[in-house]
Amino acid sequence: MKLLLLAEKPQQLVELAGFVKELGVEEAYVVVHGDRDSVEKYSYKVFSKIFLVSSTGYFPELVLSRLSELYDEYNPRIVAGIATKNTTTALSLLAAEKQLPFYSEVLEVEVTNSDVLLKRQVMGGRAYSVYRVKPPSILTLPKKKYSYEGEVGAEIVEEEGKAVEVELVEVEPKVAGEVDLESAEVVVGVGRGFRRKEDLRLAEELAKLVNGVLGATRPIVADYGWLGEDRWIGISGKKIRPKLYIAIGLSGAPQHMAATMDSKVIVAVNKDKNAPVFQYADYGVVADLYKFLPVLIERLKERLR
Repeated sequence: MKLLLLAEKPQQLVELAGFVKELGVEEAYVVVHGDRDSVEKYSYKVFSKIFLVSSTGYFPELVLSRLSELYDEYNPRIVAGIATKNTTTALSLLAAEKQLPFYSEVLEVEVTNSDVLLKRQVMGGRAYSVYRVKPPSILTLPKKKYSYEGEVGAEIVEEEGKAVEVELVEVEPKVAGEVDLESAEVVVGVGRGFRRKEDLRLAEELAKLVNGVLGATRPIVADYGWLGEDRWIGISGKKIRPKLYIAIGLSGAPQHMAATMDSKVIVAVNKDKNAPVFQYADYGVVADLYKFLPVLIERLKERLR
């Protein structure tokens, strides 16, 4: 069995090597973008060969033509990469070119003699679905799902990226996020219960008092633009797993709650006693956030004095 893998940066070789090891694959070829020194650090011998694309430019465009050539050369049963925006773009373009099925964020992969079994989350994380597919297939893997420690020294072939026939008008780097929601131990989430952007200062003050960070639902980020995308909690944003998640003024839509289900404790504050968020909460407070938060903040300040 052969694998063709794609790494947006050398550090992802750790995760991809773990994936190769788990499947017990004999041949695994990797296309990676980066510099040689970094790639050598992660050039695990579990890889048959590493193709290093070292030129600068728009990542999906640089690797697409080489992926296509290697696919034709090696005829892999599975093409895979870690589920980042750029890797997903590159692999979906390859899937379109080769007319192959594409599956995103596959949690488990099992290879049989003739089929490949893929397990994915569906219904906003509330259920799992298992697909029996005929190879070849293209898929992405969740971040931090796999890891690996082993001997390095795989063959590295340096190549220049070949741009496809696309005119790149402009590249605007995304501004780095202010917070790392995915690593935070305490998160305070805000929803449409907040009537004005200025009112978010209540949640910000609470987050500061409990040594937490501020997150938000899709409407706060995408519709109103009150907070940046690095604050977005949801299946289209960040998945969190804090020790404490305080959900304030949000209804508890499945798309949001699916990204919070690994929280150790969930506390919900909502004036609607029938809000779906209470179905997920360990503790619930039925109250108007504009009346409850000032009292809670003052009590916390008293305890910290």
